[in-house]
Amino acid sequence: MERPGLVEPGQRITVTEGVLPSNYYYVIDPAIAMSANIPFRDRLKSAEGVVTDVIENARGYYVTVEFDEPETDKK
Repeated sequence: MERPGLVEPGQRITVTEGVLPSNYYYVIDPAIAMSANIPFRDRLKSAEGVVTDVIENARGYYVTVEFDEPETDKK
């Protein structure tokens, strides 16, 4: 996130998924913040989440979002 005040802790958000050749990435709608590249094995199953924290450091603002992800069966 590039500037303060675009999202706040407790706010419900939606994300849009983007696909790269070997990863996914997510953008908080409407283009508020973008995730790092996420490996295929860690793809989100939910497009809605709740902001839990917004932290500012020298590189910008970092948004932490909690998603209600269903359990997966790993056999």
